[in-house]
Amino acid sequence: MENTCLLYDDTTKEGVIIDAGCLTQKEQHTLSHYVANEKITVRRLINTHLHLDHVCGNGFAARTYGVEPEAHHADEFLLRQFSAYAAEAFGVDRTDPAQPLGGYLQEGDTISFGNETLTAIHVPGHSPGSLCYYSAGAGVLFAGDVLFRGSIGRTDLPGGNYDQLIDGITEKLFTLPDNTVVYCGHGQNTTIGHEKVYNPYF
Repeated sequence: MENTCLLYDDTTKEGVIIDAGCLTQKEQHTLSHYVANEKITVRRLINTHLHLDHVCGNGFAARTYGVEPEAHHADEFLLRQFSAYAAEAFGVDRTDPAQPLGGYLQEGDTISFGNETLTAIHVPGHSPGSLCYYSAGAGVLFAGDVLFRGSIGRTDLPGGNYDQLIDGITEKLFTLPDNTVVYCGHGQNTTIGHEKVYNPYF
């Protein structure tokens, strides 16, 4: 139950995949079928963070579209624990290694596809390298597992830090416009304004 996001520019049909969490062949087919039907050229494959449920489709996407995943370097250690973590946390037998990163992203980096641009915002706490991707022009934020509707990302996993996460959300996300739509790594979307008022963690 992880949200994979496919963004593309209507004019150029260039796109980017955020968090290819396609665990099953059915999920892989859903993504590839949409890309083919809409004639999208996938330019980038980026991750908000590198927990198993957000990266298990990276190999498929890399092979299918010729793009290597990109994420923050502080999360790379999670890929080395891929198979063990899959079995321990999710009961999933993954003998294949995780798809290696092809590049790194950090605070302030921009991701361009067609006429659209995302800016990376580093908000550690759920994981050391958690990144959110913000489009000021579209008024949207892709928050991964940093912020949820009425909740925040768990901080009891390796590298998690509750105080760091709360501070990062307050200082970096809650300063965005209240009408910014937040697409979360799990569950339904929300807005910055809604979370500032109703999120019990704040």
